[in-house]
Amino acid sequence: MDIYNPCHPGEILREEYLKPLGLSVTEAALKLGITRKTLSAIINERSGISPVMALKPAKAFNTTPDLWTGMQSQYDLWQAKQTTKLDDVQIMYG
Repeated sequence: MDIYNPCHPGEILREEYLKPLGLSVTEAALKLGITRKTLSAIINERSGISPVMALKPAKAFNTTPDLWTGMQSQYDLWQAKQTTKLDDVQIMYG
């Protein structure tokens, strides 16, 4: 089942974790062990969350890396479906 227009994991990180804790980008980046620039790119939805990056919010916020990579995967797949034409792809079974 496809999720309709899933949000970017950076939005979740920003809205559900950083804002409620009152963390600035600088404070959160220091706690996550990443640069402010990297965190800013993620929470402003200019960059995705890689499997390695997913380990950091998972530990910091007591979640799982699968949560973050799953959100990123759903987001990426939705975006790809919106821009990819499959008219010339042929079925190769049955």
